[in-house]
Amino acid sequence: MTGTEPTGPLIDTTRPHPARVYDWFLGGRDNYPVDEQLGHQIMSIDTGAPRAARANRWFMHRATRLLAGQQGISQFLDIGSGIPTEPNLHQIAQSVTPGARVVYVDNDPIVLAHAADLLSGTPEGATEYLQADARQPARILEQAARVLDLDRPVALSLIALLHFIADDDGAQDMVGTLVEALAPGSFLVLSALTADFEPDNVKRGIEAYTAGGVTLVARSQAEFGSFFKGLEVLEPGVVALPAWHPELAEDESDIGNGPVSLYGAVGRKP
Repeated sequence: MTGTEPTGPLIDTTRPHPARVYDWFLGGRDNYPVDEQLGHQIMSIDTGAPRAARANRWFMHRATRLLAGQQGISQFLDIGSGIPTEPNLHQIAQSVTPGARVVYVDNDPIVLAHAADLLSGTPEGATEYLQADARQPARILEQAARVLDLDRPVALSLIALLHFIADDDGAQDMVGTLVEALAPGSFLVLSALTADFEPDNVKRGIEAYTAGGVTLVARSQAEFGSFFKGLEVLEPGVVALPAWHPELAEDESDIGNGPVSLYGAVGRKP
């Protein structure tokens, strides 16, 4: 782990941050009262929010296992990585391929503050953290190229990120720029919020995030699928997270039978 020097603002504890609210849902300790307050507000609307957070985490685990184990991918670019929670993506990938190279990207200084202690990888591989905004794909690609060989296939993960970026704010262009820069044989891994299953709960959740100063966008199955234009979407296609290759689960606990309002899918660049 080499890391980079922080270039963003100091940690703002007066406003909630999605990565820290997510950490609170997962039972982590790297959050602040303002994040916990928003988390409680969301849970008062939807008691299944922590379940969705865990389902999202486990989707990332399964997708990483499939790509590292079945598809031979040894390079990973995880944008919007959030606060490290073990096992993190690099630990899953390097448990399958010890020489895997992983670059994490997030714009929250608290992630960088914990990165050096929590993101140590295998001696054979590489684990790097970049502090950058997802809306700066060219900058991310330039810095990631110091660790990853972009002439070889890369798994690009945007896990629970796109619902914080509206289409008007460049979500489609961001994904398009990133995918275009990747070599053939690369993969795109996405999960994002939808209102298809629980429209009323999701609507109230969006209102709670908006009141907290955080943008939140729910997309339909077709809108979510549009991010995979030109890619070969792996089976079972765009599905609710628990339905995506459950046979690959290794460390998942019971999250109950309630709906999970997140779609997930993986696509291959021809």
